[in-house]
Amino acid sequence: MKKNITSLLERTRSALADGSAVNPIEVTVSSENQGNFATKIEMRSHTIISDQPFGFDGTNKGPKPSELVLAALAACQETTWRIYAEYMAIPIDKISVTLKGVQDLRGFMGVDSKTPAGFQRVDGIVHIESPVSYEKLLDLQKEVDAHCPVLDDLTRKVPTAFKVEKL
Repeated sequence: MKKNITSLLERTRSALADGSAVNPIEVTVSSENQGNFATKIEMRSHTIISDQPFGFDGTNKGPKPSELVLAALAACQETTWRIYAEYMAIPIDKISVTLKGVQDLRGFMGVDSKTPAGFQRVDGIVHIESPVSYEKLLDLQKEVDAHCPVLDDLTRKVPTAFKVEKL
């Protein structure tokens, strides 16, 4: 049975407006090194392994952290497109996202202090099968870009603080 995404959006907006929703929410992720570059990452009831590829002295047991960032963005884009498409009564028969991030290792490896350690840029294509016009999809994209949480996290400076705890 197909879930009614518009109902989810309306219920959540209503609960936020009347104060009955738990908000803000906290998302917790923990990781523990498993030797070399392999890392066991846990969130809610899910576990994934991250690792570096063979060419970077890893054991290739899972995606590298920067690939997980792109995966999070792609999945969040698909979710946000689905939510706002249904809300705007725009049918989507199929959707997929392809992302490509460009990294300059000089920043990560400490060779050039002016080179960012992370992505230089991220380019994406949202592949959509829909009977509506291209212009309608561009209107939808504006809503998606304004409301995609992971896109927001990547394009806005998010305060981040780490403390070290000696075990």
